[in-house]
Amino acid sequence: MAAGQGKRMKNPDRAKVMHTLAGIPLVEHVVRLARGMGAERIIVIVGHQRAQVMEHLTAIDPSVEFAVQAEQLGTGHAVRMAEPLLADFEGDVVILSGDAPMTRRTTMQAALEKHRNAHATVTVLTALLPDPTGYGRVLRDDEGNILRIVEHKDASEKERAVREINSGIYVFRKDQLFRALARVTNDNAQGEYYLPDVFEIFQAEQRVMVPHAVEAFDEIRGVNTAEQLAELEKIYHASQT
Repeated sequence: MAAGQGKRMKNPDRAKVMHTLAGIPLVEHVVRLARGMGAERIIVIVGHQRAQVMEHLTAIDPSVEFAVQAEQLGTGHAVRMAEPLLADFEGDVVILSGDAPMTRRTTMQAALEKHRNAHATVTVLTALLPDPTGYGRVLRDDEGNILRIVEHKDASEKERAVREINSGIYVFRKDQLFRALARVTNDNAQGEYYLPDVFEIFQAEQRVMVPHAVEAFDEIRGVNTAEQLAELEKIYHASQT
């Protein structure tokens, strides 16, 4: 997913995912991850300043495909833009965030293996944070099974006390993903179609939903501001030494 405007980056002439980490656009890091995982196809969902994203990625990998989200109506809406391109595809769909450039290939391969061994409908990368403010919370039952994911703005006080957060990185069974997305509404604080709302649908259908906790939050850390990008630059270079 690479359609967001990134208003807090304060650079309206550049797509957020085209800001660089170690001299490489954020979205290119993510495309490299997908290719390293052995993805059969890579579809980048573009929106704001999409021409520059498409031009850059086409130059480095002509096989990359694009779906356009002309209006930013939420993550669920964004993923639905790729549905026509996947009409004849059967298998697992990995959803990556174009502004989270440090996810490791080994982490994603482990998540894929867990997903397939569990015959899961969805597997989601999660992390425990001391301060989860702003992140969607992963809600579980007493046995540790995922019940649903609730966005921070829609969470109750009790739900906001949960420290396990949703990374926005998933593995889905393709057929179940789009069937559930067709039922998602925008009845929430943002008036958007949230991708995580499919978890509540899956829970009602008693489908298998698997959490995969990452070892370090830095792996799933996204970029929303120039300050966060500068911090991630330091973390990235420290990890290379």
